[in-house]
Amino acid sequence: MNRDTVTEGGPTDHSSPRRPAPAPVAEGERTTLRPLTLAGGPEFTARARESRELHQPWLFPPADARAYAVWAGRLTGDEDRAGYLVHERATGALAGYVAVNNIVGGAFRCGALGYGAFAGCEGRGLMTEALGLVVAHTMDALGLHRLEINVQPGNTPSIALARRAGFRREGFSPDFLFIDGAWRDHERWALTQEMREAHRLTHRAADAPWPRHPVRGFHGGEGREEAPR
Repeated sequence: MNRDTVTEGGPTDHSSPRRPAPAPVAEGERTTLRPLTLAGGPEFTARARESRELHQPWLFPPADARAYAVWAGRLTGDEDRAGYLVHERATGALAGYVAVNNIVGGAFRCGALGYGAFAGCEGRGLMTEALGLVVAHTMDALGLHRLEINVQPGNTPSIALARRAGFRREGFSPDFLFIDGAWRDHERWALTQEMREAHRLTHRAADAPWPRHPVRGFHGGEGREEAPR
């Protein structure tokens, strides 16, 4: 995901009635997965600003209202994209997000994942569970056969998460994505339906796609999309 131009948002108007959260797409033992919406901008951007130290230099989610509107508009308005918010069930806190970009149907049936945890929710296994929920939803409900994660080589926590989730390293692409003012090298990781089933059998967890191990210092992975500028 590319770096966006950040402008601090103004004060939130708490006098407006709070809209009910959309129905969950999936629930795990510790996390709830809900569709990303345009109305969720104030909470999302506040969490993004709180998490800058955690995210950078790998991840630059939208941190102001204008950038969020562009980014979320693409994820909610384009048929080849989807976005999900991760909430911790125990507290209701916004723990992270997962975006599915470049969804292709037909004979390919593939999507590229971009994701990130917010400050205070990293290293606790929340995103590990949430990534499993997204994989299950996109493969079972949306019918995708293959998912990809593209990660900069130095982003070791995200690579560790991809590996633990059953993704396989397929290669290395120099100058792959334009991030923070430069073309960055990326490792390419992927998971297919067949690999997912083998991973589930290996870990003996038919009711939970991924082992729930924490990712220390987790930052996130990049999908193949351009962030709002």
